[in-house]
Amino acid sequence: MNPGRHAYHRAAAGIAALALFAFLGPLLYRADPTLVDLAHTTAAMSWAHPLGTDESGRDVLARLMSGGRVSLIVGWSAGLVALVVGTLAGALAASRPRWLAATASRLLDAALAVPAFFVLLVIVTLFGAGTGTLIVAIGATAWMGIGRLVRAETLTLRERDYVAVAVALGESRPRLFLRHVLPHLVPTLTAAATVGVAQAVLTESALSFLGLGVEPPQASWGNMLTGAQQNLGAAPWLALYPGILIVATVLACNALSEAFRRRA
Repeated sequence: MNPGRHAYHRAAAGIAALALFAFLGPLLYRADPTLVDLAHTTAAMSWAHPLGTDESGRDVLARLMSGGRVSLIVGWSAGLVALVVGTLAGALAASRPRWLAATASRLLDAALAVPAFFVLLVIVTLFGAGTGTLIVAIGATAWMGIGRLVRAETLTLRERDYVAVAVALGESRPRLFLRHVLPHLVPTLTAAATVGVAQAVLTESALSFLGLGVEPPQASWGNMLTGAQQNLGAAPWLALYPGILIVATVLACNALSEAFRRRA
C-alpha cells in the first residue's frame, strides 16, 4: 500500500475511533457522568467504575465520553465556521473590483494582527461560556490563516488559461469562483480545516482548563484537567486520561491534514 494512503487511513481510523468513543460509547456504558458520590471520591479502577472516579465521585469513563462529545462538537463546528468565513474573506480579498479586494485584504491583515486568544477571552467574558458561544468565538478568531491561504491560491489560479477563457465568455465573478477556482482549492482547504479542528479542540480545552469554557457539572476534557490538578499526587490518572485523549485528537487531526496536503 502507498505510504501516504496508509497514513491517511490510520489518521482517519483514529478520528473515527475517538468519535465512536464519544458518541456511541454512552449507548453501551450508561453511567451518569454528573452523578456525585462523595463516599467514593478519587476511587481507583473497579468493576463499578472501570476508570475510577473523580474528586466528586463521578464516573471518569462516563465523563470522558460526555466531555469528548463537547470537545469534538466544539472543535468540528468551530473549524467549519473558520473554514466558511476564511473562504469568503479570502475570495473577497482576491476579487474585483480592486477597491473591494484592497479593503478585504486590509481587514484580513488587521485581523491577523489582533491576539486571537485575547479576543476569545473578551467574547467569553461578555457573552458567557456556553457551547454555542465557544463555537462562534473560536471560529471567529481562527479564520484568518484560511483567508490568507484562499487569497493566495485564488490569485494564482486566476491566471490560469481556463479561467481567462471563462472570463472571456462572460461568466460572473461569483460563478467563476465557485465553478473554476473553488474545486481546485478543496484539497488545500480540507488540510487547513483539519488542522483548524485540532486547534479548536486545544483552544476549547485551554479555555475550559482556565474556567472560561464549559462549566461543570457538564464535562469537557479541559475542565476535567482542571479538577484533576488538585489531586495529581493521590490520583494522577484523573489528568492522564483526558490528556491522552486531547493529544490523540490533535495528533490524528494533524496526521490527517498532512495526508490531505500530500494528496493535494
